[in-house]
Amino acid sequence: MAQGTGSINSDYKDWEWSDDAGERARLLQSPSVETLPKSTESQGNGLGATSALGAVFIVVNAALGAGLLNFPAAFSMAGGVAAGVTLQMCMLVFIIGGLVILAYCSQASNERTYQEVVWAVCGKVPGVLCEVAIAVYTFGTCIAFLIIIGDQEDKIIAALVKEPEEAGSSRWYTDRKFTISITAFLLILPLSIPKEIGFQKYASSLSVIGTWYVTAVIIIKYIWPDKELVPVEIPTSPSTWTAVFNAMPTICFGFQCHMSSVPVFNSMKQPEVKTWGAVVTVAMVIALFVYTGTGVCGFLTFGAGVDQDVLMSYPSNDIPVALARAFIILCVLTSYPILHFCGRAVLEGLWLRYTGVTVEEDVVRERRRRLLQTISWFLLTLLLALFIPDIGKVISVIGGLAACFIFVFPGLCLIQAKLSEIQETRAISWWAQVSYGVFMVTLGAFIFGQTTANAIFLDLTA
Repeated sequence: MAQGTGSINSDYKDWEWSDDAGERARLLQSPSVETLPKSTESQGNGLGATSALGAVFIVVNAALGAGLLNFPAAFSMAGGVAAGVTLQMCMLVFIIGGLVILAYCSQASNERTYQEVVWAVCGKVPGVLCEVAIAVYTFGTCIAFLIIIGDQEDKIIAALVKEPEEAGSSRWYTDRKFTISITAFLLILPLSIPKEIGFQKYASSLSVIGTWYVTAVIIIKYIWPDKELVPVEIPTSPSTWTAVFNAMPTICFGFQCHMSSVPVFNSMKQPEVKTWGAVVTVAMVIALFVYTGTGVCGFLTFGAGVDQDVLMSYPSNDIPVALARAFIILCVLTSYPILHFCGRAVLEGLWLRYTGVTVEEDVVRERRRRLLQTISWFLLTLLLALFIPDIGKVISVIGGLAACFIFVFPGLCLIQAKLSEIQETRAISWWAQVSYGVFMVTLGAFIFGQTTANAIFLDLTA
């Protein structure tokens, strides 16, 4: 995209406190990305520390995660392998497009995080909506992570105590609510309290290795299946034309790395939009192969009977799968504090902005407020996870929000960025880009509305 001659939101009042937000809290900063303060940089000056290859791996790591467990069920909902792969390929075009748009708008607005870009380019109302959406999304994802912990621990404990899975939890220390709670209090809460999360980068690297191991296990189990693993039924077409759309939240949740993409772009040695386009294309193709391998092989192994969490479909006494469960637990244990940090940073930024208090004036009260925010967030997510055992319901809601980050906000940014350009005549390319932005907003709004309405309908009819 050619950068226009006009500035974005040149009226200072439209985004006058955006710099303050960046100074008060470096929101959604990836713990794997080292960047310089905004005040000491300029676009394209080569001061970043991340190479293009390094950026590829960071984006891949940001995209891959526990969401891959739901892809076999998504393929089942979509109506089989052909429908699932086709849906992924179509959505990938817009996913990559959204990442490129965010880099373009970041460069034009000189902002370094997702929500700061939305604030600077689109103005106050979309900026507030973006921050609220980030807080809700990270909150819902934390709930999903706790449910995943409970699912995997149920299977591991069943294998250790050698009890039939149908018998349930006959002992108090094997009860699902107890195991989730004790894990959360002993491991997650202490990791969530610190002000910074830079120490998480090493554990996060290990969790990425675990994610690749899980994919390998699912593929191997399909190629060399156990005798007792017989698929119930393998659909070859969707049950209804609307069923395909039910798979969209899972795909959006899996590929959503847009919130961390802006800091990654700005950390590059040469933050150029063309280079970034190549980076995210390679990264998303890698993620596509991982998710497709997991989705196809997991779906063909169990057919329509696959669980929302594919690892729950395997027997408890399978040692390679048990190790995969342990890796997934490690993955979510390290991911929860990072997601919580992102959500807490957004809430902190909103609080400071609307109270009009500067960072220097608020240093004394920051620790007390951080503890209160962390404990409240932790207890609420834990309580909801204990009483919402079906991860599919959570994914359907946060997957719809993920569609907003992938389609709606990047589309709005592109529209506003192009409208802000000062041009005597508007070429066909200008109209094409505006039309593309309108289509992205429409598609994202449709996915969000459809999945949210479907989730509410299922809850009311359950």
